[in-house]
Amino acid sequence: MSDSNAKSMTIIVTKGTLDWAYPPFILGTTAAAMGVDVTLFFTFYGLGLLKKDLNLQMSPLGNAAMEMPMAGMHMKMPNIVGMIPGVTAGASAMMKGMMAKKGVATIEELREMAVESEIRMIACQMTIDLFEYDKKDMIDGIELGGAATYMTEALESDVNLYI
Repeated sequence: MSDSNAKSMTIIVTKGTLDWAYPPFILGTTAAAMGVDVTLFFTFYGLGLLKKDLNLQMSPLGNAAMEMPMAGMHMKMPNIVGMIPGVTAGASAMMKGMMAKKGVATIEELREMAVESEIRMIACQMTIDLFEYDKKDMIDGIELGGAATYMTEALESDVNLYI
């Protein structure tokens, strides 16, 4: 933490789908803009959000609350539909199109804002080893660390979130 009077926040980032990528980056960059010291700890599937090349997809399977605006109304997508080949790609393209139309920043843009905001981004070393990733495949400016690295920050933090 850079200032003993500053507020701080940690977020554990565990999911890497398009819809789950937004909360940690939006909350993190918003908090940083408010003067909060932010640490994001990327582990398991969330670690993929630090890869240089992103191709994020929606996951309609297991997302029973997912409603998409279609034909002037909101249609729910039954879980069974998510198993049909092409549905994930279609839902992803539809969501990306809606976001672009509404002017929502992309994950790449939000991630760059996080770097520019000096948000501390820690990649879980255990997960890197487990999934056989290489740090050279990740964006510049990240740190490697483990649970103890996260806990050191979390124990002194004002806000701790799990996403």
